Amino acid sequence: MGFIDFLNHVLNFLAPAAWLAIVMTLAPRIFKINRVVKPSIRAMAAINFIVSLAALLLGLVFFGRDGKMATYSGMVLMCATSQWLMLRAWQAVKR
Repeated sequence: MGFIDFLNHVLNFLAPAAWLAIVMTLAPRIFKINRVVKPSIRAMAAINFIVSLAALLLGLVFFGRDGKMATYSGMVLMCATSQWLMLRAWQAVKR
């Protein structure tokens, strides 16, 4: 496998985590969910990306391959939980 093929595989592995992190970060702003505080978009996206990537890696280790729907479901659940915890934490800090 050449470098271009390797890079293609890595970027395709990271793409779902990046997409979900961006969507979850922008969702409160798109749907106009009123919050007292607006946390940093970059910080939230970075944390969501790391959590999503961890879920993908756990799925890869557990199942031995990537692209399983159970892995993607776990990624969504972990990312949603981290988003919820971040918004609660920022609300508690700003009160």
